[in-house]
Amino acid sequence: MILLAQVLGLVFFSLILIKATDLVIIHLKALSIKTKLGGVFLTSLLVGLTTSLPELSVGIVSALEGIPNLSLGNIIGSNIADLSLVAGLATFLGGSLKINNGATKSDLIHAFLAGAAPLILLWDKTLSRVDGLILIFLYGFYNYFILIKRRKAVIDSEGFITGLLRRIQHNHTGKHFMLFFLGLALLIFSSDMIVKLAVGITSNINIPVLLVGLFLVAVGTSLPELVFELEAVMKKESDMFMGNLMGSIVANGTLIIGITALIHPIEIIALSQYLLATIFFVITFCLFFIFIATKHRLERWEGFILILTYALFVVLEII
Repeated sequence: MILLAQVLGLVFFSLILIKATDLVIIHLKALSIKTKLGGVFLTSLLVGLTTSLPELSVGIVSALEGIPNLSLGNIIGSNIADLSLVAGLATFLGGSLKINNGATKSDLIHAFLAGAAPLILLWDKTLSRVDGLILIFLYGFYNYFILIKRRKAVIDSEGFITGLLRRIQHNHTGKHFMLFFLGLALLIFSSDMIVKLAVGITSNINIPVLLVGLFLVAVGTSLPELVFELEAVMKKESDMFMGNLMGSIVANGTLIIGITALIHPIEIIALSQYLLATIFFVITFCLFFIFIATKHRLERWEGFILILTYALFVVLEII
C-alpha cells in the first residue's frame, strides 16, 4: 500500500514538474524578447542556476555533515548526466534540434573549462577553502563575461544597467518575472519530492545503496534539467536548451562545489572512481561538442549515442 502511494506520488509530481517547466519556458522566452538579452544568456544565468539548486542543497548538507565527497561525486556525476543522459534523452525523445546561435561553440568550450575547474584544482587531491573561493570567483567572472557579450543588445547611448532597467520597466515584464519564478519554485519543489519518493521506493524494494546514490543523487538532481531541456527540444528552442545545459555545468562546477569546499575542504578518498568520472566528463563533452560543431544540429541518433555513453559510464563505475 505504501509502495503504491509512493508510485502514484511520483507520477503526480512528475506531471507538476512538466507543467512547471512549460511555465518557465513560456515566460523566459517573453523576457528574452522584451529585454533583448537573448535566450541563451537568461537561461544560462537564471534557469541554469536554479535547476542546479538540488545539487546546491546536497552540497551544503553534505559539507555541514562532514562528507563533502558526496557533493563532489554528485557534481561530477550531474555534469556527466547533463551532457550525456539529459541531453541525449531530450533529443532522442523530443526529436532533432537545430542550434541557431553561431557563438555556441565558443560558449560551450568556456562552459566546459568552468565545469572542469574543480578537477584541475584537485591535482593535489584536495579542494581547499582557497580553491572554493577561486571557483566562486570563476562563476562570477563567467557570468560577467557572457553578460558583456550580450550588452550591445541593450546599449544605445546609455549604460548597460540603465538600458536594461529601462527595458524591464517600460515593457511590462513584472507579470512574466512573477510567473517565471512561480514556475521555478514549482519545478524545484516537485523535483525534490520526486527524489525523496524515489529513495523511498528503492528502500521498499531493497535496491543497493550504491545504485541509489549513482542513479538517484546524480540523475535525480538532474531531473529539472531533463524536463526543461526536453520541453525546449520539443518547442525547438535551441537557445534555451543550450543555455540551460551550459548554465547547469558552470553552476555545478564552480559556484556549488566552491560553496561546498568553503564550508568543508574536500579530500579525495576513492581516487580511481573520481579518475574514471573525470575521464568520462571529458569524453562526453567531446562527443557532445563534435555533434554540435559538425552540422549545428543534434540528431535523434546522436542523442541515443549519448545515452549509451552514460550507460557505459554506469557499468564501468559499478564494476
